[in-house]
Amino acid sequence: MKFDKNNMLLYAVTDRAWTGETTLQEQVEQALKGGVTCLQLREKDLDANAFLKEADAIRALCHQYDVPFIVNDSLDIALASQADGIHVGQEDLPAAEIRKRAGKDLIVGVSVHNVQEALQAVRDSADYLGVGAMFSTSTKADAQVLPMDTLRDICDAVDVPVVAIGGIHADNIPDLAGTGVDGVALVSAIFGAEDIEQSCKELYRLSEQMVKG
Repeated sequence: MKFDKNNMLLYAVTDRAWTGETTLQEQVEQALKGGVTCLQLREKDLDANAFLKEADAIRALCHQYDVPFIVNDSLDIALASQADGIHVGQEDLPAAEIRKRAGKDLIVGVSVHNVQEALQAVRDSADYLGVGAMFSTSTKADAQVLPMDTLRDICDAVDVPVVAIGGIHADNIPDLAGTGVDGVALVSAIFGAEDIEQSCKELYRLSEQMVKG
């Protein structure tokens, strides 16, 4: 699947905490209808069989909308589900090792927090970087908020797409304008919304304005 910086514009990261009476698959389809440009499946508590079953179903949904499907952390699930990519943190399998095992076609995203980590990830052949937390977030209570200058320095230092993450919502997306970031990754602002499809349409518009401005 074609992958470039445009896929970072509105990057959705799942969290089943807000499923309520709907299924995660139903929420994902609403987000896809609303215009998300990339989707990451993040599951910390499912067993391998349930995780794979869910990954297979959500990959199929994403491909209906021509949106890259990324699996968080698990290379085994990413490969078994024929995901388009994997996203890892600093404590997970290094990008260089993923590339060695999975080959050149798998999209590899890496979470980074400073220029040094960003440059190392690019040397290890990361395809894109996630930078954050940019704002305080309940999704990761232990995440440290980064200065806006750090985001700007990382964007200046690398030649791969960069997505900002962490506590981002409609009201603070404009604050990221001028940093050089290619888009925003959101969790609760999408999956905690009362109307996911409509919220994504508005978030897409705001992110597009932010990138241009």
